[in-house]
Amino acid sequence: QVQLVESGGGLVQTGGSLRLSCAVSIRAFSTLAMGWFRQAPGKEREFVAGISYNSVTVYADSVKGRFAITRDNAKNMVYLQMNSLKPEDTAVYYCSPAGDPMGRRTLGYWGQGTQVTVSS
Repeated sequence: QVQLVESGGGLVQTGGSLRLSCAVSIRAFSTLAMGWFRQAPGKEREFVAGISYNSVTVYADSVKGRFAITRDNAKNMVYLQMNSLKPEDTAVYYCSPAGDPMGRRTLGYWGQGTQVTVSS
């Protein structure tokens, strides 16, 4: 049984910050890469950031330098610190375990997501 619970979203002004959290229930969490993905209205879900089992990170170009993904293997948690937010970051954000070493390719498990809205 895989469970993913995202939290921490909200409404923020342009330039603001949010920290998203994802509680993960999955076997062998510490051996899996994890990814954050987002889906804006009318758009396909897209990769945002990924983290390997040993915390090597990778980012989409659109968020590089503004977002930071981290993980706590002892707590089965993944985080996404989002700074300098822009209106185009508005989306529902999801975390997901990955089938590749850097978290880019989801295994297809999803939680309910957390809404992030950035006002201009």
